[in-house]
Amino acid sequence: MYNTELSVEVAGPRKMITFSRGGEELFAISETVVTGWLIIIVLFIVIKFLTKDLKVKPESKRQVLAEWFVEFFTNLVKENMGESMAGFAPYIATIFTFALTGSLMSVIGFRSMTVDINCTGTWALLTFILITYYKIKANGALGYFKSFAQPVAIITPINILSEVATPTAMALRMFGNISSGMIISSIIYAALTLLSNLLYNAAGLSFALFDYFKVFQVGIPAVLSVYFDFFSGTIQSYVFIMLTMAYVGDAAKTE
Repeated sequence: MYNTELSVEVAGPRKMITFSRGGEELFAISETVVTGWLIIIVLFIVIKFLTKDLKVKPESKRQVLAEWFVEFFTNLVKENMGESMAGFAPYIATIFTFALTGSLMSVIGFRSMTVDINCTGTWALLTFILITYYKIKANGALGYFKSFAQPVAIITPINILSEVATPTAMALRMFGNISSGMIISSIIYAALTLLSNLLYNAAGLSFALFDYFKVFQVGIPAVLSVYFDFFSGTIQSYVFIMLTMAYVGDAAKTE
């Protein structure tokens, strides 16, 4: 008889490498960090391949692809932040590429980086630091702190809360959307396992193969992956960089 209980387990990132001394754990490297470094290595190899033997006039498809990638993000930054902020293109391209590949790691069996709030929170914190830097640069330190009391001093706490809410909302938006997709996929996957087991029990089937092969899981998880992994991951990565450009670009404007 096959198990007919619905079992769903959703846990945080595992500890992949643990450093201890005297039997006491000092610190651990999480699954998110390991996955992140794996992505960095793979992207480094891909970029080195695409940018090898560059010519003034492109002679290879890989150089055309590399130039298209650079031009796309340069134009995107110019359109949303202005010509003077074109230097932000590498940062925006890096965040988008890292966020997208981090979300898509689940397709090949790894845990998505973006279902770890520490990951999306760090990206949002970087954006918050840039926002604060450009606000101070544009208005001066005194002008920045005085802005919290505008238009009237009584709403200072609300303005401070609004400032803090910006990175918090950015971090939670991506984390929440990708995490919810993972949880929904896990529940559906468990339900399909249950339905398959009920069918096997009703038909009186008992083969070792059926411990691993669940008939109702054929095709359906792949369809879910198209939305939750590819579509949602791409959309959330794009939304993240658009918000980054909007907030930083607005902060850089001189009042």
